[in-house]
Amino acid sequence: MHEFLISVVAFIVLIGVMVLVHEFGHFAVAKLCRVRVERFSIGFPPRLFGIKIGETDYCISATPLGGYVKMTGEAPEQNLEASGAAAAEPLDDPGNLLSHPRWQRMLIGFAGPFANFVLAFVLMVFYFNWINEVPSVHPIVVEWVTDGSAAAQADIEPGDIISHFDAFDNPTWEQIRRSIGEGVNRTVPVTVQRGGKTFSLALRLSNERKGKKLDIDQAGLFLKLVQSPIQVASVVPNAPAAQAGLRGDDLILAVDGHAFHTLEPLVAYLQAGHGNPVTLSVLRNGQTIAPIVVHPWVQDSAWRLGFTYRPPSDVPTQDEPLPFRESVVESRDFCADSSMLIVGMLQQLFTHKASVSQLIGPVGIAEAAGEAAETKDWSSKFGLAASISLNLGVLNLLPFPILDGGMIFLLLIESAIRRDISIAVKERIYQAAFVVIVAFFAFVIFNDVTRLPIFAHLKP
Repeated sequence: MHEFLISVVAFIVLIGVMVLVHEFGHFAVAKLCRVRVERFSIGFPPRLFGIKIGETDYCISATPLGGYVKMTGEAPEQNLEASGAAAAEPLDDPGNLLSHPRWQRMLIGFAGPFANFVLAFVLMVFYFNWINEVPSVHPIVVEWVTDGSAAAQADIEPGDIISHFDAFDNPTWEQIRRSIGEGVNRTVPVTVQRGGKTFSLALRLSNERKGKKLDIDQAGLFLKLVQSPIQVASVVPNAPAAQAGLRGDDLILAVDGHAFHTLEPLVAYLQAGHGNPVTLSVLRNGQTIAPIVVHPWVQDSAWRLGFTYRPPSDVPTQDEPLPFRESVVESRDFCADSSMLIVGMLQQLFTHKASVSQLIGPVGIAEAAGEAAETKDWSSKFGLAASISLNLGVLNLLPFPILDGGMIFLLLIESAIRRDISIAVKERIYQAAFVVIVAFFAFVIFNDVTRLPIFAHLKP
């Protein structure tokens, strides 16, 4: 019950803030364009209380799941009334949305998603500039090295203890990360301890991603952060892991005999295997079960097993805030990478490389929000909030009716044909789109619910 309440509260706060910021974007640009905003509501109806300033009713409503902005002429039925003989609000009303140029209406539509992008960027700049939690493990032990990578070519091996890296003796995780990020197209000296012997190696770094820093994992180097094994949070229905018998709360002790402690080296191992089946050693309810053989599938353009990961809570960290300029760069890269996740998933859906059953909806987001709220670190909180804000913005820009992108798309069509689409036709389009969206969200929520632990335990 405690976890449920935490998840519900965290979800309401998180989604509420995201939607509120989104609607404020519409509100601010509508005001700049002199469109009449009849109501700006925090929460959804029924209205509880508020104050009217000028032409706008600023109010608090009973349902705390965000907010909304009501502009004159925005509702289809309102426009139908305005087009009639007894129109109470003629379309030549300067405050009516439809009386404004199409470019202004498109700008108002884009302002909501843009506000979400700005929020995500500001959140991550604040995080990197004021907090920036980094692992404080010592000594630095290599957990995995990707075949063919720069680290592999330097003869670095799993189990090596890094005693010198670049200009640093007994380096920290952050010193290694920054050296790799700033060491593009140069050779970095590395000293490792292996089997009681000392080896002096040379790590040649190169980067094909122009304008972006090189990450540790891109160099093929994965460092051990914790001693605990990988813990499965939940298993995606019908995914390879589910078909092989993996369950939520299972502990993965080894993969093909290799002990992985975090998800990143496991993912790298799967990519190197190009879809070859892997054998999992699993601990379930304190007992080791028979080995599980899983055949990976392609998801998000990468080989996956089909389970969600519960990040370890015992990673020792320390705060190392970055200078403002570096914070801006880190935030930019984070937002660029995160905003492409939903685009990649949609591409997978349309090319039949992924199933809609893999999508995560409100219940899944609530679970993630609850887990982030209960963790002691700030990185998961800021990262989740920024990712959701980014993806909310991207989703709303999709050219589907009801969404902001759909409205912009219709306005572009009207600009191309140089006349307005019939209001009655638009109303029918919006009604059909509303039914589709409701059905889609109902399906996604159903998938979310079936992933809950109570249902996982009921499966054979």
